Amino acid sequence: MHISLPECSRTPLNDDQHRFLQQLVAALSPEQAAWIGGYLTGLVANNLTSVPSADDIADITILVGSQTGNSDALAEQMHRLAAGRGLKTVIKKMGDYKLPQLKAEKNLLVIVSTYGEGEPPDNARELVEYLFSKRAPSLKQVQFAVLGLGDSGYEFFCKTGVDFDRRLEALGATRIHPRVDCDVDYEAGAEAWMDAVLNELSMRLDIKPQAADLSSPSVASVLAYSRKNPFPAVLLENIVLNGRGSIKETHHLELSLEGSGLTYEPGDVLGVYPSNAPDVIDALLQTLHFGGTEWIMLNGKDGFLYDALFSHYEITAITRPMVQKYALLANNRKLDQLLGDKHKLNDYLHGREIIDLVTDFPVEHLSPQAFVDCLRKLPPRLYSIASSLKQHPDEVHVTVAAVRYHSHGRNRKGVGSTFLAERIDEDATISVYIDHNTNFKLPVDSSTPIIMIGPGTGIAPFRAFVEEREAVGATGKNWLFFGDQHFETDFLYQTEWQRYLKNGVLTRMNVAFSRDQEQKIYVQHLMAEYGKELYAWLQEGAHLYVCGDEKRMAHDVHQALLRIVAAETGSDNAEDYVANLQKAKRYQRDVY
Repeated sequence: MHISLPECSRTPLNDDQHRFLQQLVAALSPEQAAWIGGYLTGLVANNLTSVPSADDIADITILVGSQTGNSDALAEQMHRLAAGRGLKTVIKKMGDYKLPQLKAEKNLLVIVSTYGEGEPPDNARELVEYLFSKRAPSLKQVQFAVLGLGDSGYEFFCKTGVDFDRRLEALGATRIHPRVDCDVDYEAGAEAWMDAVLNELSMRLDIKPQAADLSSPSVASVLAYSRKNPFPAVLLENIVLNGRGSIKETHHLELSLEGSGLTYEPGDVLGVYPSNAPDVIDALLQTLHFGGTEWIMLNGKDGFLYDALFSHYEITAITRPMVQKYALLANNRKLDQLLGDKHKLNDYLHGREIIDLVTDFPVEHLSPQAFVDCLRKLPPRLYSIASSLKQHPDEVHVTVAAVRYHSHGRNRKGVGSTFLAERIDEDATISVYIDHNTNFKLPVDSSTPIIMIGPGTGIAPFRAFVEEREAVGATGKNWLFFGDQHFETDFLYQTEWQRYLKNGVLTRMNVAFSRDQEQKIYVQHLMAEYGKELYAWLQEGAHLYVCGDEKRMAHDVHQALLRIVAAETGSDNAEDYVANLQKAKRYQRDVY
């Protein structure tokens, strides 16, 4: 039996909340829906769901800055945990936060991610600039705690969280709990921080702990499949998109979500749990002089070393924390000197993997347990979803470029991309979950024009966007910029784009194939060529989306946008114009 949500002409929900409620209801059985209805009725009866007005400041503000949605999800989790303890919290996104409100806060909990080379999330930039400006107020009345999310594979690990923590203290705020910096396997660290912070706040606010109701299932248990409990999705299709002769290998994969209850929207991300390649494991074991059958302790249980390296540990990418742990075992003067010189360490890490580290700095009498204790958990790989659920019910599609390269005398390959490209047969299952990205979404008004810029596999979310716009009968214009190396071999989804152009769903498309002429042409060059039209679309209210490499492409696209605005307005306020686009959520980026 399918349960649907009746259309309501008047609703207190905002658009995001209404969409979420529709997705939740669609995934429920009649019994589950009845239980949730009673659960919410009980909450209302006990005055636990009162919505604070603009004049009703919560005791605790959870201030969240997120690029891909992980910080948002943790903020929601903390909000629920706080409510269970009788603590009143409100979540505020940094992009929507009114800066003068900062000096009125009492208890401020900051959850913020860092991406790229120490960059704050796009929606946090204005707040970061304000905090570090002369206008920043004294915050002596504020108590705070900071949770940072990042990736230790980058040099400036959790830099935005560090910056918030130090600056709030410098402005006079009182730290109620030490900052925690979380790596890609952030769940345990984040939950420990939440528990400790909420305990401290409960004592300071004199809130007595409330007994949990263990007799009823929780909403989390109704929606069982998640990052912690991934769904075993069956592989339906694995198609190579590049033509013969291309130096690239881009795969289009289609996975079944039937029976999972999982839903997604265009702009969301698919998390995939890969395993390490057997040949990579064998080479590492041989270098370490291990057999793979040694017993080690993993999560409180004994297991074979090989099995742990296969599915649990990151065994390729070197992170600084990993090097620091290994150096304590190596007791090697050269390695210690390398760790002490940031620039030399960066040079060494570039293009090398863990096998190079253990080869260059061997440890005598290294035990398997000591070695794995240096490693971090194998993180999931995230891929932009390339399909609309309305067009492909019970399916999810992704676009994946197989990563292979040669460096420092060894052949290398991407863990997740080659797992999907080489080692998954049709009808095999892949452990997946949906990562909702609230910061990369189509306009609520389907008549709004959109501009999409996505070279290479950055095209993936825009396939989903266009499929969705077609499915809902959107009247807004759609303009797509795409780039790759060669027209004949690398025009990803070419026949689909041609069909969309023919039937009018795609208003216009401009393509740049960098290697088809002597002078390389990229998407940012096309933007400059059509700058007048692009600016006119923005003046009409168009939303601009960028997906792809953050270091080069997204940076170059951003600079091209600034130049276009400056040229068309004839003023030096291009940065303000673009910043306002971002603040209005009309300029969104899915970058990595």
